[in-house]
Amino acid sequence: MLIEVDDKIIASDIFEKKFVCDLSACKGACCVEGDDGAPLKKHEIDLLESVLDDVKPYMTEKGLKKVEEEGVFYMDQFNEPVTMLVEGGACAFANFDADGTAKCGIEQANRDGKIDWKKPISCELYPIRAKKYNSFTALNYEQIDICKPACECGDKLDVPVYRFLKEPLIKAYGESFFKELELVDVEIKKQQSSDE
Repeated sequence: MLIEVDDKIIASDIFEKKFVCDLSACKGACCVEGDDGAPLKKHEIDLLESVLDDVKPYMTEKGLKKVEEEGVFYMDQFNEPVTMLVEGGACAFANFDADGTAKCGIEQANRDGKIDWKKPISCELYPIRAKKYNSFTALNYEQIDICKPACECGDKLDVPVYRFLKEPLIKAYGESFFKELELVDVEIKKQQSSDE
């Protein structure tokens, strides 16, 4: 089922599926696995280039080398900009803890007060993928195996995808948009209980 809120077309999975990241279980696999880097908005490319010197200490040697040789982004198969990858795998901006957990170097630089940008909005919104079309933006839930622990954790805590992503959704689309999502959620729950 698709739901329309403002100029957004939203998959009902965002309300129905449960999700809470479980970094200890997945080891940050979303920064390592996948077909392409993280989608970037045009202004985020400029942002990334402007904070690069502050992010470099948080990058791996391979990631740093790749970015210095080829830049912070490349164009994916849909001709959209995405973060540079190292050897077709990990995001060039990822680094790894002693236990192999991938962490975002951009976010770590932000947490340490070096930069005031957290990371690309597509990363913050994950597992919601936003795709802009001429007259609307589609918000879909991307269900992949690496996030199985997050789904289990979300089920246990009973946290829908959209609620887990409250902060980035407000950051991307505003407080009133999120309030609309809450109203939609109430309506979906009413509908489900009347169908039972």
